[in-house]
Amino acid sequence: MRVFERPKVLKDKVFHYCPGCTHGIVHRLVAEIIEEMDIRERTVGVCPVGCAVLAYDYLDIDMQEASHGRAPAVATGIKRVLPDKVVFTYQGDGDLAAIGMTETVHTAARGEPLTVIFINNAIYGMTNGQMAPTTLLGQRTQTTPYGRNAAKEGYPIKVCEMLATLDGPSYIARVSVGSYKSILNARKVLREAFRRQIEENAYALVEVLSTCPTNWGMKPRDAMDWIENEMQETFPVGIFKE
Repeated sequence: MRVFERPKVLKDKVFHYCPGCTHGIVHRLVAEIIEEMDIRERTVGVCPVGCAVLAYDYLDIDMQEASHGRAPAVATGIKRVLPDKVVFTYQGDGDLAAIGMTETVHTAARGEPLTVIFINNAIYGMTNGQMAPTTLLGQRTQTTPYGRNAAKEGYPIKVCEMLATLDGPSYIARVSVGSYKSILNARKVLREAFRRQIEENAYALVEVLSTCPTNWGMKPRDAMDWIENEMQETFPVGIFKE
């Protein structure tokens, strides 16, 4: 008896991501949820510039590209014109919390009925490892070679905590994919974020603590441990608005 197989929403194609990158795990979870909820023909994904800009190569659903940081604006337009569609954005930290912060905040404040998947790997991955808004204090990057210094570069931006203060969002959560147990929890939380849009016509955002072994300068196993032991000190997992 077959008990595990590739979801049909996930194409039979090798990922381009670096070894140990957890974008592939999140793609798998999204594909499973879309298939399980039977919304494949209704779903539209929006991906801006970033490591996941080629997500349309892997998810067999309608996909729309967006300029850097503008995925929430593009998704808002799609949802308003096609309100019966299930629309989600898939964004990295440099995209969502830096160049796209304005769109992020105002889309959430309006309570647009969207599902936002926010991949936080604490660094700019696509452009070779510069400091991101979510880079941890003391973390070394290409632009903070001695470690992020609060006096010079400020503090990491905690997106979930910030958006949870707004009246518009229905569901704000942070999860991790650094362990098997965490991945199971992430699946449950992501499914709830999609449910909020489908059944309640509501805005939901899930932040996913993710790896970037290449730019962190770590082995994949060590990167997974770093999520659980270091990132969660700054970005605790949990439900911030429900």
